[in-house]
Amino acid sequence: MEDEKKSHNRTHPVNGVRSILFGKYEMGKLLGQGTFAKVYHGRNAITSESVAIKVINKDQVKKEGMMEQIKREISVMRLVRHPNIVELKEVMATKTKIFFVMEYVKGGELFAKVAKGRLSESSARKYFQQLISAVDFCHSRGVSHRDLKPENLLLDENEDLKISDFGLSALPEQLRNDGLLHTQCGTPAYVAPEVLRKKGYDGAKADLWSCGVILYVLLAGYLPFQDENVMKMYRKVFKAEFEFPPWFSSEAKRLISKLLVADPQRRITIPAIMRVPWFQKGFSRPVAFSMEEQASVNTFDEEGRKPELEIFQSKSSPPFFNAFEFISSMSSGFNLSSLFESSRRSGSIFTSKCSAPAIMGKLAAVAKKLNFKVISVKAFKLKMQGTSEGRKGKLAVMAEVFEVAPEVAVVEFSKSSGDTLEYHKFCAEDVRPALKDIVWSWQGEDSGNCQINSNVHGTT
Repeated sequence: MEDEKKSHNRTHPVNGVRSILFGKYEMGKLLGQGTFAKVYHGRNAITSESVAIKVINKDQVKKEGMMEQIKREISVMRLVRHPNIVELKEVMATKTKIFFVMEYVKGGELFAKVAKGRLSESSARKYFQQLISAVDFCHSRGVSHRDLKPENLLLDENEDLKISDFGLSALPEQLRNDGLLHTQCGTPAYVAPEVLRKKGYDGAKADLWSCGVILYVLLAGYLPFQDENVMKMYRKVFKAEFEFPPWFSSEAKRLISKLLVADPQRRITIPAIMRVPWFQKGFSRPVAFSMEEQASVNTFDEEGRKPELEIFQSKSSPPFFNAFEFISSMSSGFNLSSLFESSRRSGSIFTSKCSAPAIMGKLAAVAKKLNFKVISVKAFKLKMQGTSEGRKGKLAVMAEVFEVAPEVAVVEFSKSSGDTLEYHKFCAEDVRPALKDIVWSWQGEDSGNCQINSNVHGTT
């Protein structure tokens, strides 16, 4: 029990005392909860930045068959980095829980503002501009949100809008052979008529219907389609049958009338929306992310690891291997490798109980033994190159050491240049036997995995 109290892996506040998650995040008060998740306020213990930490019960999610949905949400949120979208900063996992570390948006839901009464046209226009800008970005990445509503639109301290909750979002791989989506989802009052008809729909066009409903709600203070009888409400939706209150301007009426069109093929598009004078008034596109930020996203997508998600301790110690990355790679019970467009294969990652300097020394010795030349050593990265010409030149391999816990390290190999088949042969036939005295477990092998997870993540 005493050891448990000292653990740095406790995942929720106990007796009012803040706990530390993975040695990096202080867990604070409960902000809200749903069927499978609770959201806590958190603080980055290194930078003091406030974050929101969504804690998902993995057993419940598996029981309900929703693990694919969780994977998809992670994948989507990594794709949509935009000033008007809540940022997913990091994903981590233990044997029983998944943690989404997200941007903390403290202004609350846009719904709460509308619940107090309708907004002025200028305020509604501002939020609608930000909504369309973010939705346009999502669509450019092939993402359909599918549950746009004021409850999923948050406001930050500057009163700027942030789209949240991508749990029902869709990616292109979910399209059927007809090129359409077929899953009925969303909130009835905001769902497009084609989604209700069960005949397939274009997710982007359906999102724009929801945007039209949202704009109406912001300006009116109530829904365009409402009836105590749900079937009557659906009939109104199917016919796009609604009325404007007298205070709507003619320009706002015209735009909403082009959004709330029952035929998705005749519905206005985002480029056309952006040309509407009413929309253009005071509109400025959000500042784009820098090339470095965009590059970091690309690296995360292609390599399966996002550089800013690594926790660097000091120059004298190796980078801390992100816990989500570690469990994804090593645990057969929670493999999220399908999220990454990565060429990694089993046999390129192993765990070791040796210290990082000892591993680096061993790697250099093995390189020499295998007639590979060590061409660079930087921090806890070692690059080695073969002396013989292969099918695509000399094979060059990078080895990097990550710290998972004080007595557990992860070593990852990756090909820098040369032929891929020669690289995999090198890993399987040369490296594996040469490193057997320092290896605890290779990626994909079950031996030791339960013990690793238990040691690293406590009893969460």
